[in-house]
Amino acid sequence: MLSRRALLAVAGGTPLAADFATGARAQSGHATAGDKSVKIGIALEGATVAATLDGNPAARDFLSLLPLSVVLEDYAATEKIFRLPRKLTMQGLPDGYEPRAGDIAYYAPWGNIAIFYKDFRYSPGLVKLGVIDTGLDALTRGASMKATVVPVP
Repeated sequence: MLSRRALLAVAGGTPLAADFATGARAQSGHATAGDKSVKIGIALEGATVAATLDGNPAARDFLSLLPLSVVLEDYAATEKIFRLPRKLTMQGLPDGYEPRAGDIAYYAPWGNIAIFYKDFRYSPGLVKLGVIDTGLDALTRGASMKATVVPVP
């Protein structure tokens, strides 16, 4: 797993951090069709979150966009959301699902990622991408926060 120092360096946007994030993506090899899951890190303001992405087509497509620097916005006191630079593939994926606290999902109608910190009801257009392994409590604070999402080699 990425060390706290490495994740915070990525969040800081230093040239070394950018090189590290790019190298992590290139070395990970996780965006291939044969992979079942891949670890990612989310560096927040003063905290880190570790997560595992599923091997479905939307999760692999999301992985291809990393690293990403984003602002997590609170939505409905249930989830943190951020927009992506483009929509993800939905090919062969279910029409929706019922998210649980800790799930990372893609909401196709809006083209955004949702990280749920509370359970929610079945939602059409929502696809599970993965799950938070550690650090979920860091997402419940504050209305918005800067974050950097990186693959973990």
